[in-house]
Amino acid sequence: MDLVNVAHKIKELRLQQQLTIDQLAARSGLSKGYISRLENFRTGASLRALNLVAAALGVEMIDLFRSENASPEYVFGRLDEGEFIDRNQGAEYGIRYFALAYEKTDRNMNPFFLEYRRSDKLRELMQHDSQEFFVLLEGEVDYMIGSADNSRRMVKGDTVYLEAQLPHGARLAPGCDYASALVIYH
Repeated sequence: MDLVNVAHKIKELRLQQQLTIDQLAARSGLSKGYISRLENFRTGASLRALNLVAAALGVEMIDLFRSENASPEYVFGRLDEGEFIDRNQGAEYGIRYFALAYEKTDRNMNPFFLEYRRSDKLRELMQHDSQEFFVLLEGEVDYMIGSADNSRRMVKGDTVYLEAQLPHGARLAPGCDYASALVIYH
């Protein structure tokens, strides 16, 4: 299941119908937080949940997986041409996500370009149902796995591959005002 495309489709249908997340939650019987996580592809969705969301949107569940256009066999792109995604309110924490290869709708990996900037707010460690490969392209971050006390300083060129069910996250290192990374979820 391609969570990114399902998430986009759910949000697209909700906005087309001018529904708020609260309204979709009420219609579907699911919590507002769950709908938000689903739209931001931060949780896996059971078939039951997808069925409830589809019914609340007045579509068949299969419609959540359909794309208007056939997926191309390949796509070229550039880091600076990624599609901005407001994922998990990342911008509040100085993190901006840009989806790469988003035109390839039947992909098995989800590549993102991330930018980190200084913020007064610290994000909690995250967990999700996938594997994650992280490459630091610029700057310095402290990458935490398991807890904020277990961190490793990463510099340009460093990588980490992890089971993303482990609590994890990256924060700008002290004295660094900008960092960028390539992250691939599978």
